[in-house]
Amino acid sequence: MSSTLLNSKDISRAVSRISHEILERNHGANNIALVGIRTRGAVLSKRLRERIKEIENVTAAHGVLDITLYRDDLAGGNRKPELKKTEIPFALEGKHIILCDDVLFTGRTIRAAIDALMDFGRPSSVQLAVLIDRGHRELPIRPDYVGKNIPAAKSKRVQVLLTEEDGEDGVVIQEPSN
Repeated sequence: MSSTLLNSKDISRAVSRISHEILERNHGANNIALVGIRTRGAVLSKRLRERIKEIENVTAAHGVLDITLYRDDLAGGNRKPELKKTEIPFALEGKHIILCDDVLFTGRTIRAAIDALMDFGRPSSVQLAVLIDRGHRELPIRPDYVGKNIPAAKSKRVQVLLTEEDGEDGVVIQEPSN
């Protein structure tokens, strides 16, 4: 069983708000770069980049990060990780990196992403933008920009759907199947 928490308009409003907050905190878009974590974080970062361009008429640098080899949950399994391409076509030095992901849960994905980013250089700062913060952190990681806080039991699954990947926009919460 699942229920819809956010619809397309809600997501659009959240992207707009986060974009404005990023611009306010960083005094415009001239020294920022958006880096999305594959897969839906990359979609979110592209949407933020587009909205920032509409607001400021500045095209921020953009990159996509694959964190597969940095994850701490691959060591014990027999799964073969599926590697995808990291694309960061700019120098990180001197930039304020806005790291983007769809859902923040335990913080482990973000820790892996920061490790991966540091292999590309040393930015002035790394700020975190997430569409959904669902709580239950296992690491001391806090987002700078949040679309929506959705406290959900650990047993529930919060799923972000984005048109570019899923054919529709929405955020649903799914009950565990018994």
